[in-house]
Amino acid sequence: MRLSLKSITREANFLSLAGNLSISLFGIVGFAILARSFSTEVFGEWILFISGGAFIEMFRFGITNTAIVRFLAGSDPEDRLSYIGSNGLIGLIVTVVIALVMMLIWLAFPGPITHAGYRLFFVWYPLLAFINLPYNTALVIMQADLRFDRLFLLKFIESSGFLLVLIINFLFFHWSLDVLVWTYLFMNLVTSVFTMVKGWDGLKYIRKSTRKTNKVILDFGKYTTFTLLGTNLLRNADTLIISLSPLGAAGVALYSIPMKLTELQQLPLRSFAATAFPKMSKASMQQDDAGWRSLFNTYSGAMTLLFIVMSLLVFIFADFLVLLLGGTQYVGTDALTGANAATILRIFSIYGLLLPLDRMTGIGLDSRNHPDKNLIKVLFMVLTNVIGDLVAIFVFHSLEMVAVASVLFTLLGVLLGYYYVNREIHLHIPDVFKEGFDFYKSGYLKIREHFQSKKTV
Repeated sequence: MRLSLKSITREANFLSLAGNLSISLFGIVGFAILARSFSTEVFGEWILFISGGAFIEMFRFGITNTAIVRFLAGSDPEDRLSYIGSNGLIGLIVTVVIALVMMLIWLAFPGPITHAGYRLFFVWYPLLAFINLPYNTALVIMQADLRFDRLFLLKFIESSGFLLVLIINFLFFHWSLDVLVWTYLFMNLVTSVFTMVKGWDGLKYIRKSTRKTNKVILDFGKYTTFTLLGTNLLRNADTLIISLSPLGAAGVALYSIPMKLTELQQLPLRSFAATAFPKMSKASMQQDDAGWRSLFNTYSGAMTLLFIVMSLLVFIFADFLVLLLGGTQYVGTDALTGANAATILRIFSIYGLLLPLDRMTGIGLDSRNHPDKNLIKVLFMVLTNVIGDLVAIFVFHSLEMVAVASVLFTLLGVLLGYYYVNREIHLHIPDVFKEGFDFYKSGYLKIREHFQSKKTV
């Protein structure tokens, strides 16, 4: 059967990857502009605002997001609306509680919070939490439905608008960081209003939530919440511990450069994981073990092979990548922290090799309704990471050793995740690489077939 290029570009994996690449390009450009617009200390405050927000988002939506994706994948139309309603109701209640707690903490400890660099986060995130609620509830429904075209559109509206503001500010206005935070909130508001007008957010179905669907989501979410919190801690514990150390905001700013580049490397993994989870959940609910195993092997193998190539390129071109993203002030050994951003990035390239199997074993356990085992895995990883970070900062006084801790906790995650998944459904590592290679071979043959058919027309 001949496949058109149009049909290939409409495939979920392609749409997810293309969307994430496009949006992340905006993010990378915006990051580079901000790094060049402010001193390392002020830029560090922005990093703390974003990373703090990401941590709270994990708690806000960790209760519902993974559960919604899993249960919408195999629900009938009536249950679907109840699940969407429960998603909105629980998300709203959690948002109110978090906003109140954060405001009370800010009122009680404004001095220490400001000194630690978290003023922007405590002042503005409670408002942002309400503003982006419709936006975030829409994103998870679209992931469950594999509507990555709509998902891309929403992210495009928010990201492109803020990037445009950053470019104009860099060239002409040179506003303070507070003003840029206000524009960030405004773009989130525009995106949320758009989702509500289109009816994509699902908040209007709150009245259809039932005690049963609330319970199903909360029973599943009590594990995934802490799993996602742990996952976010794995990303942000480094930033938190560095910010509280003598290295302060300057250390956060320098460390954020290789971290951001590593996030860019992870784009294909996040994109493929977003499509893999609904498919694997559906296979699990239908008790299709062969189909589930094939999905796991294909996605794990394809991503591992890709990351081998990407990590090699990152290792070779680390100095150039740091210069490209952060500018000359982050090149070489930093006088204030004694760290080298390119060296940290090279260590992260080794860490990148382990990420595909770590991520796939995690979503594999969730898709098979074992979020408890995934939580155990993540908790061990967090413990390893925190201990490693504390030793790296307060014993070795080294940001490079913080990156080494990332390699160690990810290796532990791979081993634990594989152990749990293999107990659930037997895996064969050679099949992972074989089916991963077959994935690329199949894609190549489809594209070649398309162009050959064009020549014969």
